[in-house]
Amino acid sequence: MPTARRAGCPFDPPAELLEAREHSPISRLRFPDGHEGWVVTGYDLIRSVLVDTRFSSRKELMRHHPLIDYGDIEVPPAPPGEFLLMDDPRHSRYRKPLAGRFTARRMRLLAERIEEITTQHLDALEQAGPGSDLVAAFAKPIPAMVICELLGVPYEDRGRFQSQVESFLSGETDDETLIAAYVATQEYLAELVAAKRANPTDDILSELTETDLDDEELRGVALILLAAGFDTTANTLALGTYALLRNPEQLAALRAEPELADTAVEELLRYLTVARSSQRVALEDVELGGQLIEAGTMVILSYNTANRDPERFSDPHRLDVRRQEGGHLAFGHGIHLCLGAQLARVEMRIALPALFDRFPTLRLAVPEEEIALRPEFADIYGVKSLPVAWDV
Repeated sequence: MPTARRAGCPFDPPAELLEAREHSPISRLRFPDGHEGWVVTGYDLIRSVLVDTRFSSRKELMRHHPLIDYGDIEVPPAPPGEFLLMDDPRHSRYRKPLAGRFTARRMRLLAERIEEITTQHLDALEQAGPGSDLVAAFAKPIPAMVICELLGVPYEDRGRFQSQVESFLSGETDDETLIAAYVATQEYLAELVAAKRANPTDDILSELTETDLDDEELRGVALILLAAGFDTTANTLALGTYALLRNPEQLAALRAEPELADTAVEELLRYLTVARSSQRVALEDVELGGQLIEAGTMVILSYNTANRDPERFSDPHRLDVRRQEGGHLAFGHGIHLCLGAQLARVEMRIALPALFDRFPTLRLAVPEEEIALRPEFADIYGVKSLPVAWDV
């Protein structure tokens, strides 16, 4: 019998989804535009959908949103290169050239550089002193710098580039600012692709110029790598720190047994599930969990409830850095399994222990009620800021 979750825990999935899963792992969902779709909350059912070709990821089929009424707006297909919103064979055209460049071995080879980057930002955090915002000083700049190096963004461009990317990924800017930042990022990526094709350097984007992908496709691929390699990891680092500070007995175990780093990272990924959900559309009538999903119907896959499924994980609402049950869905599953999963793992395994080693007395600098989460409509959840303090 799983223990009851703590009331008001900021990392828990929405209570209504947890309650729905108690009755059934699949439930009807009425969208703001009146569309009747489904939300899948059970672990096994979500895994089955993610490998079922009768469910599509194509952007042009995503005509309904669980929180926003699009009205009569026609949704266009995904632009070239933005393969997350495509099905095979278009999806594989872009994923295959990348798969060999994001292997666990290659990501481990980056460890020394990630350690250097982490140390630089810990030095800066220490110099700034207690009361500093961990999000701005640590959680965001580390994955941002790593992805800039992987893409080969020149050092002198990184500050401006990171600012642009943050503006359209944060979910907190007005529409005009978001569009301007998105356009500026697209323009910069187009210039970067052209530069890499003319003068290749030692980075993934330069390597991709040797494939049959054209410049527009490479720009789209680069945008996907940015979104996948920056925002999710930044929020997981910040929330992971917050979760460990909120669970001091787990933090004490991690400090006492550094060899727990790998299992602790997997547990944080499961417990937090920063990328909360994804969407699919049934291409034909499909029976799922005893329910008929009609062709054209939207299905929301709730990863955060699946990762708290008591049928799959014992005591699922408890953070346990010694947990041996693997197989979480924080990176998805199937052909759309996150390419940057190994990179995120390496960054977390290095950055989080280094943070707590440098600041043994690290703690929140403000009451918990003052820590604000990102807007509810954001697909990736996180904290806006995380002021921390330590004994000097």
